[in-house]
Amino acid sequence: MTRKIKITSDSTCDLGKSLSTEYDIETAPLHVVYGEESFDDMINITPEDIIRRYSEKKELPKTAAVSVWEYTQMFKKYVDDGYEVVHINLGSSISSTHQNAVAAAAEVGNVYVVDSQSLSCGTGLLVLKASDLVKKTELSAKEIAEEIEETVKKIRMSFVIDDLEFLRAGGRCSTLAMLGANLLSIKPCIEVDNSKGSAMTVGRKYRGKLEKVVPQYTREKLAQYTNFDSTRAFIVSRNVSPDIVNSMCEIVESLGAFNEILTSEASCVITSHCGPGTIGIGFLTT
Repeated sequence: MTRKIKITSDSTCDLGKSLSTEYDIETAPLHVVYGEESFDDMINITPEDIIRRYSEKKELPKTAAVSVWEYTQMFKKYVDDGYEVVHINLGSSISSTHQNAVAAAAEVGNVYVVDSQSLSCGTGLLVLKASDLVKKTELSAKEIAEEIEETVKKIRMSFVIDDLEFLRAGGRCSTLAMLGANLLSIKPCIEVDNSKGSAMTVGRKYRGKLEKVVPQYTREKLAQYTNFDSTRAFIVSRNVSPDIVNSMCEIVESLGAFNEILTSEASCVITSHCGPGTIGIGFLTT
């Protein structure tokens, strides 16, 4: 009997419609909440809606996890059709989405849940690797999940932020820190530490306009490693000019270390926390 395996994730993996379709990935939307109004990430609300609402009303949303019931419904439709499911989540220290997926998997059965201990393209890299393993190997769903769990510690993901306004509004940095960074044109690099359950720490603080900072940041991130997984690099951004995104792509391509370089834009949940003018790179090491 032919094995049937479905790879799923949540909307914070930032694959976007194009990559999700190409790799046959279903993503469960997290929720974007304004008071009594609740929206589904990238379904009935867009990052542009969030940016516009903040510009007009200085209002940022709360975000809420995918519920156990929602996960149960998603997993069940595949399991009932004879599939096993490998589900890869946003880091468990960031959201209860992972714990809810685990609870749903226990109820449905034949579902293997992996904690990415990352976010955005860090999670996305794991999702795409899982899809590759379905297509190119004969591994079982359980074996694929185990392989992805081993790959978690090999994610290298970081990003730089042009303006700290959304971080300040969300209570993640002080008004004083934001004003100082803006006055001095400081762009902090946020490092995602997957060895510590997706803890995020501030790395180097770059100074200058984003078009100057991004090439410097990109070269420094790549220079830290020599043991690249050559499969792909993944660049994610939100409201960053195409010229800046292209400059990052060109630098990554010039290294000659990756077979492909993917680009996508950040989802609503990621945008609501980091704001516009955010760009990052992710890749795997061996």
